[in-house]
Amino acid sequence: MMTMDRFARRRFTARLLGLAAAAGTGSLLVPRAQAQGKWPDKTVRIVAAGPAGGSADIIARLLADQLSKQIGQPVIVDPRAGAGGVLAVNELSLAARDGQTLLVGVDSLVSEIPHILKLSVTMANEIKPIAEVARGGLVLVGNNSLPAKTLAELIAYVKAHPASVNYASISAGTRSHVMGLLLNKAAGIDMMHVGYKGSTPALQDLMGGHVQLVFDGMPTSIPLIKSGRIKAFAVSTPKRSPLLPDVPTFTELGYPQLETVAWMGLWVKPDTPAPLQAQIREAALKALAGPSVRERLQEVGFEPPQPRTPDELTASLKADYERVGAVLKSIGFKPE
Repeated sequence: MMTMDRFARRRFTARLLGLAAAAGTGSLLVPRAQAQGKWPDKTVRIVAAGPAGGSADIIARLLADQLSKQIGQPVIVDPRAGAGGVLAVNELSLAARDGQTLLVGVDSLVSEIPHILKLSVTMANEIKPIAEVARGGLVLVGNNSLPAKTLAELIAYVKAHPASVNYASISAGTRSHVMGLLLNKAAGIDMMHVGYKGSTPALQDLMGGHVQLVFDGMPTSIPLIKSGRIKAFAVSTPKRSPLLPDVPTFTELGYPQLETVAWMGLWVKPDTPAPLQAQIREAALKALAGPSVRERLQEVGFEPPQPRTPDELTASLKADYERVGAVLKSIGFKPE
C-alpha cells in the first residue's frame, strides 16, 4: 500500500469530512492493492469506530480474541475516536482491499452520521456490512427526583409541566435524539432536547439533575439502573430485554413508533473481492457462535447478533437512513 505522509493523511481526512476546498467527484482516492494468496497471511487489524473502552472497542476486542483462534493469526484492535466514526472509516478506506484491515462500528455510521455531518462522500459507498456482531436497544432513563414511576405517569407529568422537562441525547441528530421527537409526537408532549457529545456527559448531567431524561444505549445505562442511581421507563427493543426484564417495551405500552434496535457490525471495503468477503463473514460468525461469547455480550449490555445476510443488513441501513432523515427534516435539522 502506498505510504502517505502526515500532510497527505490530514488532507485525506479533511476531504472525507467535506472540509476540503477543492471540489471532488465524491469517490475516495485511496490506494488499491489486489487481494492475493491465502487469507489471512499476517496480522489482521480491526479498526474500532470509537474511543478505547467504548462499545465498539469492547465488541471488537471480544471478536478479535475469538477470531484469532479461528484463523490462526494475531488480530489486533485499533480504536479510532472522532467525528462520529468518520475517522475510523478513513482508516479502513486507506487500507488495501485484502481483508487484512476490518472495521467494527455501529449501524449509525451509515444510517445517522450522514444526516449529522456534512460529508463529501456517501458513507454507504465507503463501507459494507458483512456481519452483525452485537445488538442492543435504547432505554429511556430518568433522574430519580422525577415523581413518575411509569411511562404513563411520566407523560402525564410532562403534560402538567409544559416546556419544563428536558431530555438529553448522546448527540444531536442521532437515534437518541430522534426517539424523543417521536415520543413527543406520539404522546402529544413537548420535551425539550439537549444534545451532548457522548453518553457519559449526558448521564453525568442526568444524575446531577441538569436534565431529567436520557435516551441512552443499554450498555452504559444498565449499571446505573441496577445500582439505583437512575430509573428506567421503557426499552426500544421488540421484546423485553433479558438485561432489564422488569422494564416494559415502548411497543407494549402503546408506542410502537419507538421500537428500534441498534446493531454493531463488521464492515469491509465494498470493493473487497466477494469470495474474500464470504470467507471473512464465515470466520466471524464462527467466532461469535460460542456460548462464552454470548455470555460476555450480555455482561457488557449487548444481546447476541442475528444471522442476517449482508444484503439484509444493507437493506435495513437504507430503511433506517430514510426514517431518520424524514424525522430530522420535519424539524428543520441541518448537518454541521
